[in-house]
Amino acid sequence: MMELLSLSLLFLGIYGLVTKHHILKMIVSLNVMETGLNLFITTLGYQEGQIAPILSSQFPSSALNFVDPLPQSLVLTSIVIGVGTTAVALAYAIKIFKDHGCLDLEKIEGRL
Repeated sequence: MMELLSLSLLFLGIYGLVTKHHILKMIVSLNVMETGLNLFITTLGYQEGQIAPILSSQFPSSALNFVDPLPQSLVLTSIVIGVGTTAVALAYAIKIFKDHGCLDLEKIEGRL
C-alpha cells in the first residue's frame, strides 16, 4: 500500500515537472518527486517483525534478524542533498526574477 502511495507521489512530481511552466511550481514538483522516491526506498527497507540494528544488553547477539540500515542511510543522505538542491534552485529563481521580472518560462522565452 505504501509503495503505491510513494510511486503515485513520484509520478505526480514528474507530471508537475513536465507540465508546469512556472519555476516555483517546478521546484515544488521536484520536492514532491523526491519525497515519493524517499518514501519508496524507505518502504523497500522495512521488514515486519524485524528490529533496529543496534546491539545492546537486551539483544547482544548479532545473529538476530535486523532491518537493513542501508536504505535508511541513503534516504537521510538524499534528504540532505534535496535541501541543498532546493536552496540552489530557489537562489536561481530569485536571480531569474530579478533579471526578467517574472518566473513563467513561457514569458521569459518570449523576452529573449
